[in-house]
Amino acid sequence: MEKSVNVLEEKMQEFLKDAKDQAVKGNKAAGMRARKTSLEIEKLLKQFRKDSIEAAK
Repeated sequence: MEKSVNVLEEKMQEFLKDAKDQAVKGNKAAGMRARKTSLEIEKLLKQFRKDSIEAAK
């Protein structure tokens, strides 16, 4: 579970960087990267939830 938390942290940093580039600088490519990363984060969060529930049993 620790590995999934680390991966999530890395993906969140990528997302925040790209989202800020789009919002502040109007960088359209960064917006596309941020949207792609948000989908990856969604999948990772769902997996984390499953792992967390399993670990709590």
